[in-house]
Amino acid sequence: MPEPKIAAKKPVAVKLEAGKTYHWCTCGESKGQPFCDGAHKGTGFTPMAFTAGEAKEAYLCQCKVSKNPPYCDGAHKAL
Repeated sequence: MPEPKIAAKKPVAVKLEAGKTYHWCTCGESKGQPFCDGAHKGTGFTPMAFTAGEAKEAYLCQCKVSKNPPYCDGAHKAL
């Protein structure tokens, strides 16, 4: 499988709604980072669906190398 594109070397803060399902971009090509806009078509990547358990602000990964996707784990600091 190809390596994902690094969309940014920092996380992005987003407000998540409790019970809502989101689709996090795994390829790095989406223009609507950190969420999928369908840019992965033909790349071998698929978005990662996740449902927010509670309403909160979260820091989502944009470098695509987090070990805790879709959440940032600080991995971008080593890039």
